[in-house]
Amino acid sequence: MPGDPSNRQEERIIEEQPKAKRRNTRQELIKAGIAEINRHGVAGFSMRRIAQDCGVSCGAPYKHFGDRKEFIAAIIEYVNSQWHTRQAEVMAAWDGDTGKQIVEVSTEYIRFLMENPHLRAILTMKNEEFDNVCHKRREEMSSPTKQMILRYCQEYHISEEVRERKQYVIRALIFGAAVQFENGELPYDEHSMKIVHDSIERELLLP
Repeated sequence: MPGDPSNRQEERIIEEQPKAKRRNTRQELIKAGIAEINRHGVAGFSMRRIAQDCGVSCGAPYKHFGDRKEFIAAIIEYVNSQWHTRQAEVMAAWDGDTGKQIVEVSTEYIRFLMENPHLRAILTMKNEEFDNVCHKRREEMSSPTKQMILRYCQEYHISEEVRERKQYVIRALIFGAAVQFENGELPYDEHSMKIVHDSIERELLLP
């Protein structure tokens, strides 16, 4: 009957179904896109192959992302969002202590890299494989750590030269540890994580 609340509810459900389907398809395409980059890199990135993997038409990725560049940018934004959620939790736990935020965020980032190998290809890809837009979006992941190091050095009146060294050493410890964990040079366990944690902390305390 017209005006029946149950009818209106059914109509609302029908209207919402395509939207939900679009959201699910978009996320499915992004996850398949991550797998594609892991297998073939950015140079071999194929929207047609991703569509086949997802069981959708070859035109579906273009409906959601427009073109290849926008698709890759969406993948990077997805990876950013996954990390930013964890980063925000760590920073909130150590609010007011910039030094501890740097140490704890850095070690949590290593855990994030190790626990999400399917995302690691995006995070560690060479810069020349991205255009300027994608490069800028990926740089957003490391920007908060750089800003924290800058703030820490300002708080303790540390020179620009020393700040640059600290930033370099801390980033080297993060990615060096991730590489050694991945290739088996170091066991990925709490003992090794403590070594990395303490090394980052020690660098901050060095003059």
